[in-house]
Amino acid sequence: MTKELTEGQRAYEAKRAAKAGMSLDKWLAQKERDRAREAEAQAKERAKAAEPPKKPGFFKRLLEKAEKPL
Repeated sequence: MTKELTEGQRAYEAKRAAKAGMSLDKWLAQKERDRAREAEAQAKERAKAAEPPKKPGFFKRLLEKAEKPL
């Protein structure tokens, strides 16, 4: 992890790791990977939302013109 844990935080995480049947180091590494994966998913979602909408393709525009009333 990027920041050091206090004794209380370390004890809490040790209990959670023991409950999951893992060592503390393995537990913290998994927790960090989960955070990174979540941050990456959020970044992708933000990038997708920021994209301008695409112009409809040729056939879609052709169908829209055909469906309009005269």
